[in-house]
Amino acid sequence: MIAIALLRFFGLVNAAVWFGSAFFYIFITEPAATNSDAMKDLLGPKNFPYFANAIVQIIGARFFTLFLVCALLAMLHVGAEWLYFGKYPKRVWQLLIFCLFLGGLAQNYGVQPALKERLVRQHSGSLPLEQREQARRSFRAFKFLSAGVNLLLLSGLGIYLWRVANPPDEMRFVAATKFPGQFRS
Repeated sequence: MIAIALLRFFGLVNAAVWFGSAFFYIFITEPAATNSDAMKDLLGPKNFPYFANAIVQIIGARFFTLFLVCALLAMLHVGAEWLYFGKYPKRVWQLLIFCLFLGGLAQNYGVQPALKERLVRQHSGSLPLEQREQARRSFRAFKFLSAGVNLLLLSGLGIYLWRVANPPDEMRFVAATKFPGQFRS
């Protein structure tokens, strides 16, 4: 009984940290750095556009590393539940965790490096104006894509957190009440 409680507690803490960090990054950190007057005053109007987005890139790299660690811990948790309860987990939950992991990989190794590269090109003084303008448009498109993926990931994390907080009552060992063909009354 204690092992079940510890296993469920570990899963719930991991899901809560995962969801909480995503919520904090998406709704607090990123807007505070890129849209706040305090950040604009701190960096100055000339430095704000580049450095605010560069700060978000640095924080985003740490966040997506944490995101991937939590995804791996969630996979281990599902595996531990499977081994302990002796019942194969439902595919929908495995698929959800795997899709969240793939979304984190796509953000960490696809979208975020593309944003960083376009940010540098957009503010590079050595490039012609047309290329900088093209990089600016491309940066905005990738920023929109990143925000959309982040909202999808947060929705999936909310579903996963709900699932971990409300687990089905599965018993490891279930005794049969009747044996087929024997002891019929």
